[in-house]
Amino acid sequence: MRRRRIGYSSGLDFYEDKGGVNMDIVREVVSWIVTTALAVLLAVFWVRAFGFRAASGDAGMKPAVVKSQDVFVNTLSYRFSSPKRGDVAAFYAGGSKETAPIIRRIVAVPGDTVQIEKGVLLINGTPGYKDKFNSIEEAGLASKEITLGSDEYFVMSDNTANTDDSRSPTIGTVKSSYLIGRVWIALPSKGGSLHLFSRHN
Repeated sequence: MRRRRIGYSSGLDFYEDKGGVNMDIVREVVSWIVTTALAVLLAVFWVRAFGFRAASGDAGMKPAVVKSQDVFVNTLSYRFSSPKRGDVAAFYAGGSKETAPIIRRIVAVPGDTVQIEKGVLLINGTPGYKDKFNSIEEAGLASKEITLGSDEYFVMSDNTANTDDSRSPTIGTVKSSYLIGRVWIALPSKGGSLHLFSRHN
């Protein structure tokens, strides 16, 4: 193949191969591979250093999390910011680390009032999460208005039928010391998909 001489440097001849590989494409591919590898390594480091892996013990958060589906929990999230309404969080019931973690949605934060009236969840007297909590069969502890203390959170199951949450005496309100962290990703499993969590999943 005929090549054209294009330069000279330090005793070496450099040639442009007109039929060769496009170096811009090669650099782009290499850059993509390196970036992806670094992202994977960072994710692995983050999970190992700051993450917590938990499995859903029931169908309380279905369809966001199905029974036995694994999730990753960001254990640093509540060290630097307060839990927010809408967070899907993992916690220990009663603060006992000898029990399996529970995954539920935080619907009310310190200072809020909570009540379930005629099947509707009321936060500070206003219907909250109308798309999720508008036909609750069991009000439980929330049949009467509850005012949350300075360190109390009210959590609910997305699937409110036959599941325990802050309506139940076995769980009740959740203190910040009981919280493990915010659930940020669900891993793929039978019946459950891989997805990230926003505060409105």
